[in-house]
Amino acid sequence: MKNIKKRLAKIVVGAVLFSGCTDLFDPAIENTRQLDPSTYIPSDSRFPLGLLLNGYTRIPTNSWAFSEVATDDAVTNDQNNNYLKIANGQWTANFNPTNQWTGCFAGIQYMNITLGEVDKVQWVNDEGANKLFGMRIKGEAYGLRALLMYHLLEAHAGVANSGAILGVPIILEPQKVGDDFNLKRATFDECLQQIYSDLAKAEELLPLDFLDISNASQIASKYGSVRPDQYNRAFGTTFSGLLAGRMVKAIKAKTALLAASPAYNKGDATKWVNAANYYAEVLNLKGGLSAIPSNSASGLTWYSNVSELAGLAEGANPPEILWRNNVGDSRNLEQDNFPPTLFGNGRINPTQNLVDAFPMLNGYPITDPASGYNANDPYTNRDPRLKMFILVNGGTGGVSNTVINTAEDGTTNDGLNKVATSTRTGYYLRKLLRQDVNLNPTSATNQRHYKPHIRYTEIALSYAEAANEAWGPTGTGSNTFSAYDIIKRIRTRAGIGLANNDSYLETSKNSKEAMRELIRNERRLELCFEGFRFWDLRRWDLNLNETAKGMRIRANSYTVIPSVEVRTFQNYMKYGPIPYSEIIKFPALEQNQGWN
Repeated sequence: MKNIKKRLAKIVVGAVLFSGCTDLFDPAIENTRQLDPSTYIPSDSRFPLGLLLNGYTRIPTNSWAFSEVATDDAVTNDQNNNYLKIANGQWTANFNPTNQWTGCFAGIQYMNITLGEVDKVQWVNDEGANKLFGMRIKGEAYGLRALLMYHLLEAHAGVANSGAILGVPIILEPQKVGDDFNLKRATFDECLQQIYSDLAKAEELLPLDFLDISNASQIASKYGSVRPDQYNRAFGTTFSGLLAGRMVKAIKAKTALLAASPAYNKGDATKWVNAANYYAEVLNLKGGLSAIPSNSASGLTWYSNVSELAGLAEGANPPEILWRNNVGDSRNLEQDNFPPTLFGNGRINPTQNLVDAFPMLNGYPITDPASGYNANDPYTNRDPRLKMFILVNGGTGGVSNTVINTAEDGTTNDGLNKVATSTRTGYYLRKLLRQDVNLNPTSATNQRHYKPHIRYTEIALSYAEAANEAWGPTGTGSNTFSAYDIIKRIRTRAGIGLANNDSYLETSKNSKEAMRELIRNERRLELCFEGFRFWDLRRWDLNLNETAKGMRIRANSYTVIPSVEVRTFQNYMKYGPIPYSEIIKFPALEQNQGWN
């Protein structure tokens, strides 16, 4: 989050240079000053800025967790991986790698303190600019509080023993020593309304984007009579990358999709309509369907576009990205996931289940007789995304385009189960990895990486899901595009069905159920290894225990491994637990069904 620290530091014009003073932006938890805001000096804006930064640093999606290894999409060769442990039956309220309780509630505490103190701060001497700074900080705090609440619902909302769908306690004021911490959980719908309320306040205060302006006519009336130079000091390009109105609209849409999903929605069709309309609003801000980059090099390989990454300015986004974290030079992903021949640890191994989900080039699933699938030549004439995202036998990787042999009888450690860092499924991860990273100890190199918070492809697929449920495959409601239109554009971008007008899609558009399965599959493919599958299966209320499969290649013969790893989730585990430590301390908290 270094770039966010730098941008926050620039708020206080003419003050000391903060960007090198990490302690000002990451106050230690035991620092009593942050817990007793009455002790700070109102003219010292560094303190509330440090509090605000804690909202950004506690966004759960700041780093790659690869929760896919607890699903049917992947396994790992790292036996200490926590998601492997919960997939193997070790998930309890006392051992929960998905826990967001502590981090998100800490972030909410920081936001509550910020909101209580922001109006007391003298940000800059200029009165007009000072007012705008206060509005912006307040808007960010409301938006971040809503985002943290969303992640709490995703991880901890569920059906309690009473049968009610509960969320989490709603805390809107700073908690102090002596306060009553034994709070009941609010209902899921009450939490939703609080999120929407916070997001509405954030939208009222924040601009759509942080951009420099040159004319007073460009200033929204909500900011009053201020000059362009005052506006730019508070809302200019300097702060691009921080939470702005465009991101707030996307968070509202994500919240609405969660609320509409089968695990949380008991038949309220209006929730699907709301989710579709909120997503459409975000897409329409960027031209509707054209918000989905048609160029596959931009929309599909955003993580490895060399020139795009090299020229990415601080806070700027490529066409595919709505919001991201900072860009940094590293080789950690490649070190973890390159195969052994490329000096990697081969950690994330895609499953045969996921490989089978990629259709043939003509758009038909491999199980359809019209697909032309050949089990003895399984990677030919497949969806181009397969080899783009997954390193299959005979694929290439690394700076020298090294051919990787995953066969069980291969001659390198890349082969199936050769050594501890070898693949367990016959596949290695390719997506997210920069193939121009060199891990050779004699000539190791880093490359630029970042992690999206929200991608436009995610937004489009979420719209398709909600629109299909609300109005059917070709219905549009009050919008100008349908679920079918979205999927057509995404599959065309991928190169699917170009020779036959994607006849499989044309058939699917006649049935909401068929389109639902196609949308879910496209979401699985396009967003694979980005942390969605684990949560999607749960909100869809689907089977969590699909056995992970692999591929054994020996003497050039292909044999599916029917069981690489068995999943042992219980039905109640579609909802995560309230932490056991919290249940013990606070008896007013009601645990979700099934968790002890």
